[in-house]
Amino acid sequence: MQFQYKYSGNSSVASSTSQTSMSFAPDTLRSPTFFRGTLGKKLSFREAISALHAVVISDLRWRPKDREAYKAWAAEHEQEYLQNLLAENETVRAKSERIQAELRDINRQSHRVMGPFHKARQQYFSYIYKRDRDAWFVLDPVITVHPDEVFFECFSQDESSYGRLGCSYEVFDKIEEFSCGTTNVDYSDALYQEFQKIRNYKRTDLVVDPGGFAVETEREEAFKELKIDLPDSWVRGFLQVSSAMTLPSVELDLHPMDIYNLCFILRRKLEKTGPRSIRFQLRPGEPIQLVFEPWNTHLTCPRSIYHGPEATEIRIWGRRRLLILERLIPIAQRFKVRLLGTGLPSFFIADLGHLNFTLGLSGWTKNDWSRAGQFDLLAPRAQVDLYTKSQVFNALRETWSATADELAQKLQLDRAIVKGALSAYAQAGRVIYDLNKDVYRVRELSREPLPFENLRFANEREAQAQRLLQQNAVKVRAIHTETGILLKGEVRDGNQTYYTELTIDRDQRLVAATCQCRFYVKNKLYQGPCEHILATRLCYAQGGA
Repeated sequence: MQFQYKYSGNSSVASSTSQTSMSFAPDTLRSPTFFRGTLGKKLSFREAISALHAVVISDLRWRPKDREAYKAWAAEHEQEYLQNLLAENETVRAKSERIQAELRDINRQSHRVMGPFHKARQQYFSYIYKRDRDAWFVLDPVITVHPDEVFFECFSQDESSYGRLGCSYEVFDKIEEFSCGTTNVDYSDALYQEFQKIRNYKRTDLVVDPGGFAVETEREEAFKELKIDLPDSWVRGFLQVSSAMTLPSVELDLHPMDIYNLCFILRRKLEKTGPRSIRFQLRPGEPIQLVFEPWNTHLTCPRSIYHGPEATEIRIWGRRRLLILERLIPIAQRFKVRLLGTGLPSFFIADLGHLNFTLGLSGWTKNDWSRAGQFDLLAPRAQVDLYTKSQVFNALRETWSATADELAQKLQLDRAIVKGALSAYAQAGRVIYDLNKDVYRVRELSREPLPFENLRFANEREAQAQRLLQQNAVKVRAIHTETGILLKGEVRDGNQTYYTELTIDRDQRLVAATCQCRFYVKNKLYQGPCEHILATRLCYAQGGA
């Protein structure tokens, strides 16, 4: 998927003994979005933006050891080894000079032929690891300006972690001007290094430069155009995060010292065998208990009481990604945690006063947001016509943020319809759910509409569900209950008939499901529903029950 950016010069920092001015160069091809303000909460902003950088450079994927240095050493000492071997054997001593001459000739030819390649390869890797590697890590974060806050969003390199930093306007001592919208900004690694120089005694100006939108001929050379071919997985990952945020979850609060103890245990111990999980043991009215496997280390959180309705235990993996939160512990007031379930995503929201930081983690590191966890398949699927959807989006656009209840009351629509419309826009990259304030916000991920059809059917199960529906192979019976709807389906797939059972809550979200197929027996709902569960749901949504 190709994105084209055009920046008014480069992002820059002007620093002196008394003032630091940070100017982000925005994408001039997007609608005018700019912001200019003077930071008041300087140190909190510095720590939060640094934690966001830790998300961007995060890559916990396993990589084999780099043995190039060893191979080079072995090749360098190969001739010496052969010489020693030949010297020890008196019977072939006479042949050693001829063999050595041949080896020298081979080495000369090898260096002559491979020399340009080795030189170019070394230059390439030096360039990548010293310059472009860092630039790629922090390339083009998404910045959104709203009437009540400015927020930054980014994605980790391994596509398993999502970061969002929200800055309310109370963070700034003075705001000169702003224009609401979403833009990509030019953001280099050198700019991150300048963030580390922020001090309380120095005035710090944060600018998403509006001058970038004044296109003048004499300034044309100052513009920098980039055309980046981003993988579909990056875009799909952002859409999956937006969908996962709207799903039902178990909510709890953790004290900053409990997060410190959690990180302390992970720093002290290194697991060599599995399982590598944290078990959240939650009992109403009691302190939260954490169990670290495989050591079975128990951590009691006496400052954090669970207030949920019933006892439960939830396991999460990929726990070393939580070390990203370490830098926020000294400035955090509390951490809100939302757990979707065992092996499912989790969200950690740091309350930093007038700042908030959201860390979204996929089920485990290899189970990244883009490929394995199809959470848009679990999101509300109410059938909403285009006119009603546009009504909902335009109403949200008027205020830039609102709850589903506020929009339903304003438009005199059923709440389920509003939720379905908002879910569709979230899956299209135009709306995001703010976990900190529990509101929907307008955030258009790209300048042009995303090729949603290409992205939506990247999962073969959903495409197969559509085919089953078109073949009239699905029968559904709906039973209305106090908490939602129970669907019992019969799906004919080839020569097999599968019986499904789904529970949908009042917000049209899939909260539980069973099937007899092999995919469900192996994965449950950890990698999204199977095609038979999805076909049952789609049949009901289209009035086929």
